[in-house]
Amino acid sequence: MSPTDTPEPRVAPVLEARNLAKAFGSNKVLRDIDIDIRRGQVVALIGPSGSGKTTVLRSLNGLEIPDGGTVTFGRGDASGELAIDFGAKVGKKEVAALRDRSAMVFQHYNLFPHMTVLKNIIEGPVQVQKRPKAEAIAEAERLLERVGLADKRDAYPFELSGGQQQRVGIVRALALKPQLLLFDEPTSALDPELVGDVLGVIKELAEEGWTMVIVTHELAFAQHVADEVIFMDDGVVVERGPAAEVLRAPRQERTKLFVKRLQHDL
Repeated sequence: MSPTDTPEPRVAPVLEARNLAKAFGSNKVLRDIDIDIRRGQVVALIGPSGSGKTTVLRSLNGLEIPDGGTVTFGRGDASGELAIDFGAKVGKKEVAALRDRSAMVFQHYNLFPHMTVLKNIIEGPVQVQKRPKAEAIAEAERLLERVGLADKRDAYPFELSGGQQQRVGIVRALALKPQLLLFDEPTSALDPELVGDVLGVIKELAEEGWTMVIVTHELAFAQHVADEVIFMDDGVVVERGPAAEVLRAPRQERTKLFVKRLQHDL
């Protein structure tokens, strides 16, 4: 098995991405990326800035439309299969269906500043998913309680710390009840003393069996939480495998150099 081979999955993947490609002008950001994600699996995407990690996440969520490749959710699943071929024309209906399967937690929170915490959380379930407002409010209050922010339901984002805003961002994603949670550098915009609370919430979600893809530079966190680590550079997957192997004993020279540079984080 080569360093870029994916181990044979034990069960059918929740998501399969094949040959994802994306270019911005002459800059090829993704070059034939393949990813399989099993139910309950946590995958960490690591690599230098500009390696394509965030573009992978945005492609899985429909925030970015790849130039080619396919994304398939729920192959053989009773809830229904969603298959999108980006080589063909992709319309608003397909993008909406893709976003309905996954939810993104952004690096810079992306909360609506004119809405309270509660309204930020229920906006998607009520306006997009058309769920009853009372049900959405009850779910939002339950989720706020679990992340220690029950008393902030009527606060506005500017009244919260960065760590509190990011926890609200996580609650907003959970409220959509997605099949897949996507985290784009969830702690990089936080002061160091606030990082632990956010990572603690994500760790709890992993222990509960949520399926997640996390772009992160927190290598120690990735080693403790991720089932698989994928190292990307220059738009390609350089190495993938169990977290301990990739982070403690990488096989590819490029991975070794990257991990060594961030070794203080382990």
